[in-house]
Amino acid sequence: MRRPVQRIVKSSQVMEGAGVHLHRAIGFEAPERHDPFLLLDDFRSDLPDDYRRGFPWHPHRGMETITYVLRGEVEHGDSLGNRGVIGPGDVQWMSAGSGIIHQEMPKGEASGAMYGFQLWANLPAAHKMTAPRYRGISARDIPEVTDHGGAIVKVIAGTVAGVTGPVRDVVTRPEYLDVTIPRGASFTHATPRGHTVFAYVFEGQGRFDAASRAPVGNRSLVELGDGTFVTVAAADGEPVRFLLVFGEPIGEPIAWRGPIVMNTQEELETAFAELEKNTFVKTKGAP
Repeated sequence: MRRPVQRIVKSSQVMEGAGVHLHRAIGFEAPERHDPFLLLDDFRSDLPDDYRRGFPWHPHRGMETITYVLRGEVEHGDSLGNRGVIGPGDVQWMSAGSGIIHQEMPKGEASGAMYGFQLWANLPAAHKMTAPRYRGISARDIPEVTDHGGAIVKVIAGTVAGVTGPVRDVVTRPEYLDVTIPRGASFTHATPRGHTVFAYVFEGQGRFDAASRAPVGNRSLVELGDGTFVTVAAADGEPVRFLLVFGEPIGEPIAWRGPIVMNTQEELETAFAELEKNTFVKTKGAP
């Protein structure tokens, strides 16, 4: 059964961090709507003033951040001593677990371009207080495949045409694909029933439903209903590029304030009290 389009939403401009201008596609509504995903930010810009102030030191607990850079770089560091740079085509899949304090500072190309996305995913209660860890994935380690319909897919997590991406051990069993469909081509991909599935278009235009539906263009979130596969076609004689993401809903209560995501208000209050007392970080040294 083909997954139908439930809703198409344009991302909205917001300001975060120390003054970073970005577009948010997920994160305005009840967090259960896209369970297990909480937030999707599009930080593409050609203007350094939009991003250079970055995201100085801030805490995380109980969730994961997935940063995917297309152009420019993001320098990061944390309270456990980890340091690094996420460059073009790289992914950082960070599980905050019991808590870290970190910073992310974007640095654009010489032209000023800084393009990328950050997705937040929830962790189940049983994993919220586990030790933090990173999966730093370089562009060269992300396989690119061409499926039988002509689509070109970078497989970050999940499997396409028998090729599995480098992120394989996440409890919500996510798939994270960067899909380019050339003009005149299409892409069909199996999805487990009951999983949350969405696409985020960032280049060109595509059709995600019956041919009568208007094509979907840049900075548009496509929420898909239940089914066993997704079919997308390039529209109006031009290619389309989008992120296709899905994962298994957790189905637990969500208590969320800023960068901390727990199950109850009491757990949230405990986390913020620990920040005040400087007992927030539970793991010493790099995980």
